[in-house]
Amino acid sequence: MKKTLKTLFLLVILTLVGIFGLDYYVRKSTAPDIYTSTKQIPARRAALLLGTAKYLKGGYKNYFYTYRIRAAIALWKAGKIKAIIVSGDNGTKYYDETTTMYEDLIKAGIPARYITRDYAGFRTLDSVVRAAAIFDLKEYIIISQRFHLERALFIARVKGQHAIGFAAKDIPGTDAAMKMKFREYPARAKAFLDLYVLGTDPKFYGKKERVIYKK
Repeated sequence: MKKTLKTLFLLVILTLVGIFGLDYYVRKSTAPDIYTSTKQIPARRAALLLGTAKYLKGGYKNYFYTYRIRAAIALWKAGKIKAIIVSGDNGTKYYDETTTMYEDLIKAGIPARYITRDYAGFRTLDSVVRAAAIFDLKEYIIISQRFHLERALFIARVKGQHAIGFAAKDIPGTDAAMKMKFREYPARAKAFLDLYVLGTDPKFYGKKERVIYKK
């Protein structure tokens, strides 16, 4: 019994070391490719805007969503991008992140023809892999909060993509921010397994889709 408990204890320790070690590696290795200023970030032809719900349970505003939209608008107005791909979950007719982002960007003054919708961005891995496979993005900007960008850029790098990140404003010190931070530990471990062990593919591929760029 003691031997079994000792083995289990060692397995737990090794798992925790692996999870925290991976988290450290992802943070440090992607840091040089994350920007917070529209003046400093290099221009790219397109941006991939990663989706999330506009509202939380109870109808409360989701500021992660609000700040991602504002970040995309800021890049567009600064002339850093010529097209935007909005990628999110469209699992049911009652939940459609992609269309919501599309409509809010149009309301902000971005012409609809330069916004392409990816309805199959069910997970970060799906969104990033499809960016190249379906939308032919070569060198592009990923938009999200820093904690999410780090994982997205890690996936992009493993897939041989040339992506950089633009960090949307975060909401540090809040319960929502702490919850998302702790969710990242298992999410990064899952991403590692998907990429290096399981060889996980996006849920859907489909035919190539044309992105229209502002001239």
